[in-house]
Amino acid sequence: MSAARMPARALRILVVSQMWPGPEDPDLGAFVAQVASELEKLGHEVDHAVLDRRGGGPLRHLALLARVMRARRPDVAFAHFLVPTGLSARLGTRAPLVVMAHGQDVANAERLAPVRAATRFVVRRAAGVIANSGHLATRLEAITGARAEVIDCGVDLDAFSPAVAPVAWPVPGEGPRLLCVGSLVERKNVVRLAEAFARLGRGSLVFVGDGPLRERLAGRPGVHVVGRVPHAGIPGWIAACDVLCQPSLSEPFGQAALEAMAMERSVLATRAGGPPEFVTPQAGVLVDPLDTDDIADGLERAIALPSPNPAAREAALPHAAARQAQRMAAVLARAAGREF
Repeated sequence: MSAARMPARALRILVVSQMWPGPEDPDLGAFVAQVASELEKLGHEVDHAVLDRRGGGPLRHLALLARVMRARRPDVAFAHFLVPTGLSARLGTRAPLVVMAHGQDVANAERLAPVRAATRFVVRRAAGVIANSGHLATRLEAITGARAEVIDCGVDLDAFSPAVAPVAWPVPGEGPRLLCVGSLVERKNVVRLAEAFARLGRGSLVFVGDGPLRERLAGRPGVHVVGRVPHAGIPGWIAACDVLCQPSLSEPFGQAALEAMAMERSVLATRAGGPPEFVTPQAGVLVDPLDTDDIADGLERAIALPSPNPAAREAALPHAAARQAQRMAAVLARAAGREF
């Protein structure tokens, strides 16, 4: 490790998360694991108190609390997601706490009074608060009155490089090749995307992910559903496509779009949420997620952008994972009472 990247004083950080890649769910919480890895590369000591598989019901959060309580005393706890994860971290350790909002946690607080009260408790007792977009920070401030520092998880510019070899595209025929990465749920707006693609009248659309809407997508002409893929396998799929599509009803940040941009792929992204903060006109097209015609028109405009698209990677560079981890480390150091 170079002296330029060695912290003045290394921290012992306890990462607490309800989402973490595990043997059964290797795609779960990959963005949190990436943050932990980057903090380790900076020279900090990182322990984990995490849940690494989906399901398990409310009792799994008691298990998470027990893991926090068993962990070595850290200099600072870093909780990803506000409630219940941040609450488990606050109750399970006396160390200073930094919490990071990712999206659904804020939506739950907006919708449910008990979660809102717990969120206020956690945020007001935290030594630092981070949100992954300005959009999310504004929503969180409306709930809690607290200002959050805006730092996204960033993108690994080496893993998501234009040099990555593509996978074999599963749909025969000529392009354009369109890709959507994410859970097949209502919020991801996958059915409207498929309907907009049908209006395009050419090319193919591949969904990498799984969820309750799978049956409404499978079997459509030109559409193929791959299922879940470990995060390490995502770059190969992005390398094989022309345009990454993320027209979600709401997207707190837009990680898949950022990763595609880092690989010089143009994107079609939602106007609702974080993507307008980093998707430039040269890198992609923003659409109204409720307007199928606008999505279809957006697909045409995104396809017309260069492929590969160097301007997209240029727009992604300020969001390098290493840089974002340095910014998070500064917040953690302040919370721990350390100079950075």
